[in-house]
Amino acid sequence: MSRYPVAIVGSGNIGTDLMIKILRSDGPLAVAAMAGIDPQSDGLARAARLGVPTTADGVEGLLAMPEFGAVKLVLDATSAGAHRANWARLAAHGVRMIDLTPAAVGPYCVPVVNIEEHLDATNLNMVTCGGQATVPIVAAVAQSGIVSYAEIISSISSRSAGPGTRANIDEFTETTSAALRIVGGAQRSKAVMILNPAEPPVLMRNTVYCLVDGDADRHTIENDVAAMADKVSSYVPGYRLKQRVQFETFSAARPLYIPETGKFSGTRVTVMLEVTGSAHYLPAYAGNLDIMTSAAKATAERIAASESAITPS
Repeated sequence: MSRYPVAIVGSGNIGTDLMIKILRSDGPLAVAAMAGIDPQSDGLARAARLGVPTTADGVEGLLAMPEFGAVKLVLDATSAGAHRANWARLAAHGVRMIDLTPAAVGPYCVPVVNIEEHLDATNLNMVTCGGQATVPIVAAVAQSGIVSYAEIISSISSRSAGPGTRANIDEFTETTSAALRIVGGAQRSKAVMILNPAEPPVLMRNTVYCLVDGDADRHTIENDVAAMADKVSSYVPGYRLKQRVQFETFSAARPLYIPETGKFSGTRVTVMLEVTGSAHYLPAYAGNLDIMTSAAKATAERIAASESAITPS
């Protein structure tokens, strides 16, 4: 397969880590350009040293670069607000985008769950770090039962939460919660984010609670969750289950009381996850950032493969 040229917008931690991942990979992607807005950023400096054409004038600068003519896909690692403006500027140029912000302009994409449904989308949203970690688990549980409610708690190190993450916390909870329903299959959902200031910095931890109506097939759910975790770890090597899946049954005689909806009888499924970063550019504790760049890279590679399959050689 010939190389598939992409551009990265955003020269912060996520954009820089994504660039390094692509440059180190022997896959189909090639970084044709990187655009940022801070001429002193480490990301632009590293890109220049690695031979990647750069601009400090953001999307406007990217559009003016001669390399832009070859770009087939733009990966946006800025912020939710910036992405909306970037998409408005780039959409008219026929360039597809993968959005690593929680802007939720395009359809939600969690590679192991629904990438095949969105190979033709012009703007794919990678949800959030919490979404990439937990939506696959909810989808796995939903394969054999009705998930009437899903709640996830993502805990990340304060050190791994940069300005973009902190500015987008509201969008994080809303976008993650929506993805738990739209992609994961839950009927209702809630997402919580915790910034942990502990020293030394902690790894990303995620707890997933699913309320499954009626009698849950515990053996099948446990196998489905394990299989899904293996699929995610194929492109996020540091993704793993912290312990075996936990089950708790609530009978009609002794139901679980939920303030919003009343009494629940069925099974509560609890899954605990940990994500260790690959430490390509970011520290290993920044698994929350690593899972985003890894998922975006896997998505871009699948798009590249699909376009290669339909494009005459």
